Amino acid sequence: VQLVESGGGSVQAGGSLRLSCQVSGTINNREGRNCMGWWRQAPGKEREGVAAIASDGSTTYAAAVKGRFTISKDSVKNILYLQMDYLKPEDTAMYSCAAGAGGVVEGGYCHVNTYRGQGTQVTVS
Repeated sequence: VQLVESGGGSVQAGGSLRLSCQVSGTINNREGRNCMGWWRQAPGKEREGVAAIASDGSTTYAAAVKGRFTISKDSVKNILYLQMDYLKPEDTAMYSCAAGAGGVVEGGYCHVNTYRGQGTQVTVS
């Protein structure tokens, strides 16, 4: 399984960006469930979950991004998206996608994150 992110860049506060994550391969568990999500890590800080979406469509968001970010997926093309609106300087981080078998966890991440991408940088000034 491979995950490749794109869409990062530099934007002014209040602006928008859309991240994409192309997923290659099959992730389901025995029940046919999977989860894909976005994580971010700012310099000097721990990695944190941002948003996640399960195969049944259920979603979860970190409190810091709820109402500003929207996670979605194209199940046919196997692409995960993160629409980020009303960006703030504190959203500056390396954003990466992750995927695994299982469901979502309250707070913006997947229960299992077996596979991870390399990341794409988002800078908000």
